[in-house]
Amino acid sequence: MKVVAKTHVESIRLPLGKKAKAFVALTKPRVIELLLVTTAPVMILAQNGIPNLWLVLATLIGGSLSAGSAGAFNCYIDRDIDRVMERTKGRPLVTGEISEKEALVFAWLLGIGSIVWLAATTNVLAAGLSATAIFFYVVVYTLWLKRRTAQNIIWGGIAGCFPVLIGWAAVTGSLTWAPFILFSVVFLWTPPHYWPLSMRYRDDYAAVNVPMLAVVRGRRVVGLQIVLYAWAAVVCSLLLIAVAPMGIIYTVTAIGAGGWFLVEAHRLYGAAIRGQVLKPMRVFHTSISYLTLLFVAVGVDPLLRF
Repeated sequence: MKVVAKTHVESIRLPLGKKAKAFVALTKPRVIELLLVTTAPVMILAQNGIPNLWLVLATLIGGSLSAGSAGAFNCYIDRDIDRVMERTKGRPLVTGEISEKEALVFAWLLGIGSIVWLAATTNVLAAGLSATAIFFYVVVYTLWLKRRTAQNIIWGGIAGCFPVLIGWAAVTGSLTWAPFILFSVVFLWTPPHYWPLSMRYRDDYAAVNVPMLAVVRGRRVVGLQIVLYAWAAVVCSLLLIAVAPMGIIYTVTAIGAGGWFLVEAHRLYGAAIRGQVLKPMRVFHTSISYLTLLFVAVGVDPLLRF
């Protein structure tokens, strides 16, 4: 089935407050929130204590601008399929709250602003990582992989791993094994986080010919892949215990929260095998809680290490 949608929607006049709200929506703020959850704790781990609070604030601002830019570019590029998918019909470019020109200019301003801001307030390494993250999400994922391969979310998800490196680089000006382990955790976590969502909205993706794994393969295969990647993410998180090294707070959280994540992943796979009604969003929400708890522990552990 081909995507059939208007290629252009005229923007509508809005009061200043509603216009600002529409621009915020264009940045995908829920995604930004999750990315920031992985940034601040890593900065504490890099400092092995509380970093300079201005540096933390500056890094979070720069990271928000970077993620917001990527989200706005994504909304601009995917505006044709967003008009067809039920899940995305309320986005500002679809409703006409934001014009295509406004969205594109806004995306570029945020992207350039994030790089300049991080270079001025943190260091060049953090700014370069921000630019790389935007490039990966916009070019590698949205333009290249998303509509061509079921591997899209695996490799495109690398963009969401960069806040870990940016946070560490902002504090130390360099990168070591610890941030790369956490980078790998987020990389391995992304498929079992996103694939349940694609299972829930399988018909949406099928309608616009986006080959998410849930569209091109059966639910047993998707369930198994979710289990395998969840296991890989949890095992990878345990490597940090030896490398950082981490204390009892992180260790207990990584094992406990990881176990919870694995139980939900196996439950979904079991239901798929038995032909039962699937509840993929349960795994989706559990994955968010897992990553949040894990990174909170990353930040708390250095402060309360026994």
